[in-house]
Amino acid sequence: MSLSSDVETGETTWTQRLVLFLRAMGVIAMIMGLYNWAQITGFLGGDDGAFEVQTTQWQSATVYFAVIELVAAVGLWLATPWGAVVWLTTIVSMAVVEIMFPSIYGGHFLVVLFAAVLLGAYLALAWMAARERPP
Repeated sequence: MSLSSDVETGETTWTQRLVLFLRAMGVIAMIMGLYNWAQITGFLGGDDGAFEVQTTQWQSATVYFAVIELVAAVGLWLATPWGAVVWLTTIVSMAVVEIMFPSIYGGHFLVVLFAAVLLGAYLALAWMAARERPP
């Protein structure tokens, strides 16, 4: 974009980076939501990994993430404030499930670490974008 179009739209460099980050997270959330729906509908997993044979806790968590990830994906792609809130709820929920209920998905520490890195990146970009806006 040229400088004149940035001035006309009111977008700044950090705001553009934040929107790009939100859209990238929207794509990831869409993939994760569709992955969960593939597990629910039986496109993924064999007879031993079918949705019906999983524990009730696993089924509940999978349905929850299948819905909330797709809602977050739409909000993130549109770069709306509610999209970021739903996405933050999603990554915090996943971290809580992994840490406090390891029997559901296996308690993978890397998932929690990845969520923390994404949360830190979002907060840094949001802070930088807020700093460059005029008072």
